Amino acid sequence: MESFLVSTGVVALGEMGDKTQLLAMLLAARFRKPVPIILGILVATLANHALAGAVGGWVAQALGPDVLRWVIGASFIAMAAWMLIPDQIDNEDAGGRQLFGVFGTTVLAFFLAEMGDKTQIATVALAARYGDLVAVVAGTTLGMMLANVPAVFLGDRIAKAVSMTLVHSIAATIFAVLGMLTLLNVGQIF
Repeated sequence: MESFLVSTGVVALGEMGDKTQLLAMLLAARFRKPVPIILGILVATLANHALAGAVGGWVAQALGPDVLRWVIGASFIAMAAWMLIPDQIDNEDAGGRQLFGVFGTTVLAFFLAEMGDKTQIATVALAARYGDLVAVVAGTTLGMMLANVPAVFLGDRIAKAVSMTLVHSIAATIFAVLGMLTLLNVGQIF
């Protein structure tokens, strides 16, 4: 349960102000069809995070426990630093033409935008840390949905009401604490 809850919280906070959240707002403004956009985000996130989780599981087996602890701890600390750098959406991430319809455009745009993104890398690290692929992928996917579904419906109002600097600082702190606990070999986080 810990792996699910930590994965959900870390990704939900990490996604705030992220380029994929900005992409969700852009797609909502462009297509004005929230249901296929939300379903597209869900499918893209499940596929992307399942692959990332599988890579995390492979890394955990390949490195062994001692090396893995240092790699994961350093990764979490690097993620903490990365969280302090605000994201901006690239125009090409917006989906361009509507060749695949609203759902297909959303799946493709989100899957590609999430490649190498903070939340994808966090999913790799979380899967390697906890070793429970299903709980981590379910948690990171829920975290993505918690951050992006309101963005689809409320978009600009959320961006104006919430301090992204504060949210990113909280997420960075969580990643830093996870990194230090991992480096110190603390088994249970909460």
